[in-house]
Amino acid sequence: MRADRLLSVLLLLQVHRRLTARELAKRLEVSERTIHRDMEALSAAGFPVFAERGAGGGWMLVEGYRTNLTGLNKDEIQALFLTKPLRLLADLGLEKASDAALLKLSAALPSMHRNNAEHARQRIHVDVTGWNRSNESIESLPALQEAVWQERKLRFTYQRGGGCDPVERLADPLGLVAKGSVWYLVAAVDGEIRSYRVSRVMDAVITEEACVRPKGFDLADYWEQSTVSFKANLPRYQATVRVHPEVFPRMSLAGRFARIEHVAEPDADGWSKVSMRFDVEEMACEYALGFGSNLEVLEPETLRQKVVSAAESVIAFYAQQESETNHR
Repeated sequence: MRADRLLSVLLLLQVHRRLTARELAKRLEVSERTIHRDMEALSAAGFPVFAERGAGGGWMLVEGYRTNLTGLNKDEIQALFLTKPLRLLADLGLEKASDAALLKLSAALPSMHRNNAEHARQRIHVDVTGWNRSNESIESLPALQEAVWQERKLRFTYQRGGGCDPVERLADPLGLVAKGSVWYLVAAVDGEIRSYRVSRVMDAVITEEACVRPKGFDLADYWEQSTVSFKANLPRYQATVRVHPEVFPRMSLAGRFARIEHVAEPDADGWSKVSMRFDVEEMACEYALGFGSNLEVLEPETLRQKVVSAAESVIAFYAQQESETNHR
């Protein structure tokens, strides 16, 4: 509805102080022409909006103008009151603040809208922790959070993966991201933006030096692009297997790094031909061995031979153990 969009325009300008027509159009998913018409409507209705021309310009509200939070519809209220990611808020020390904010908002709502909020809360629960969440250390998180808020450079030791030696970093902290329930620090080091797993950050110290934030940097956009790039560069090892119907339902649960990409129709015996992706050949071999005679590797031939060789070595090992036991 246009009334909702006009209110959104006012709130966006109130929060961001200055936005171009292009930025408003992108946020509200309309054309720039529609934004210009909305501005004319707001001005005609007496709202103090005006435009500044030239570089760095955009639409603004008169200094000091504020509008009350009104016009929330049913869906917006329900969205606000859906279960928060409690673990993440607790990690940031914001759990009580979130509860207090929602309590104040609830008290300001008409009784009918309060019922809508409770209706949503009782029917949808969001759990971001996942089934295999490891209890990672986040001892450094408060210091990282403080550095982000204060916009101060951060000095820390980082334990790299793969058994590499720790490294010292002086970074410009740009933001914190929770991927599932794992925290990452996004920071610029020597002008290059990188992501650091918080559980590997040690001895974090906030300096007195001001943080340098890249012009136009957007945390959500960076993370989205970083995620796409990370996925595109993951190791890929393709394999085709033939699977017994009895174990097929368990395939997606058996390997953390195994991905099913295509499943063909079952053959006359009920077995299915499955195209799969792994990170490396060793993972594919271990995965195949885990299903024993209920999974046959079809290709590549090198993987098939490796599985056969590994199975033979297992049989030989147990035969030797049994032989030694019988001679004791």
